[in-house]
Amino acid sequence: MPARTKGDVGARIAYYRSVMRPKMTQQQLAEAACVSLGTVRKIERGERGVSDSTLEAIADALGVDPTHLRANRVPTHTRVHESLPALSAAIATYDLPDDGPVRPVHELRTSVTEAARWRLGAQYTRIVHKLPDLLTDLARAYHTALAGQRPELAGLLVMAYRSADAVAYKFGARDLSARMIELMRWAVPEADDPLLAASVAYVRTETFFAAHAHTSGLRALEQALDAAPAAGTAQEIAAKGALHMRAAVIAGRARDASAAVTHLNEASALAARVPEDVYYGTAFGPDSVKVHEVSVAVSLGDDHVGRALDVAGGWKPPGGLPAERRSAFYIELARAQLWSGLADDAFESLKVARRIAPQHTREHPWVREDAATLRRLKRADSETLTNFAEWCAAT
Repeated sequence: MPARTKGDVGARIAYYRSVMRPKMTQQQLAEAACVSLGTVRKIERGERGVSDSTLEAIADALGVDPTHLRANRVPTHTRVHESLPALSAAIATYDLPDDGPVRPVHELRTSVTEAARWRLGAQYTRIVHKLPDLLTDLARAYHTALAGQRPELAGLLVMAYRSADAVAYKFGARDLSARMIELMRWAVPEADDPLLAASVAYVRTETFFAAHAHTSGLRALEQALDAAPAAGTAQEIAAKGALHMRAAVIAGRARDASAAVTHLNEASALAARVPEDVYYGTAFGPDSVKVHEVSVAVSLGDDHVGRALDVAGGWKPPGGLPAERRSAFYIELARAQLWSGLADDAFESLKVARRIAPQHTREHPWVREDAATLRRLKRADSETLTNFAEWCAAT
């Protein structure tokens, strides 16, 4: 159902686009929201309605809550949470899917690739709307497939679970996220792909982050590194490099500076051997390692925070990096700046993160904590800070 069919929604979109600093063009809005320029133009002119998913994508690109644009005033985070039970229902029948039509493998492959692209672009509302049906379709195809088709379908299930897990984890549904990860671990042996297994080990680290079991998480990653194939091909190099990046961060959370530096150095050496790209669903390369260098410094805290500022002083993540990763860089940088007494710089970094990936930024707990701290530090300051804090539900 359209959220609104005529010009009032379009007028609101045009208004928020015009008051952004710097002002956003219709072309820039279209690119950020992943819709066509013609669609933006028609919506703003009131010539066409706008679906809820498109409106949410536009709101995210503008860095405003969709309630500011729509008439029914239901916030995006509420809509996502309301959709999570559908994901839960889809995975509850992973081994006993309902009877129904079986989609061709090439169609399923295309849908899984699209969902992965949404995950990397932090388009979580699109994932939560599409993945329940896709997961059901994949389970049905897997359980009715001939033996020769099962490995590919198992691999597609793993990738689809990963996209669904991104929503569950980012929106705080940690039990659902853990179930998704266990299903990845269930499906990956059937895929018979050690590089896919390495990517599952990378994702599994979320459960250790959530439980604050950092030392155990580091041990699990080191076991995955031992099991990973030798770093020969670009895909193999990236698989080991991504595990080292992840190990560096969780070692930082465990306050094990020696292990963090060792894994970061290993990741950097491997990154020098491959171009920056997305390998098995994970971005890896020299730029990704730079982002993780900032993350490790913030994780270690104390005297290490200055390293995050040093890295950011001479480098910024290029536009070719996935939006989720770029926004993470600025979220981590904002925390380092805030800890260093650079409140204004921290707020600027948070605003950059929001422009890059609004949904990821709004749901990040550090953003809420830091926005609340900034608001306390600058009580008499700008309406912009107040609006930002209200947007991300900072308290």
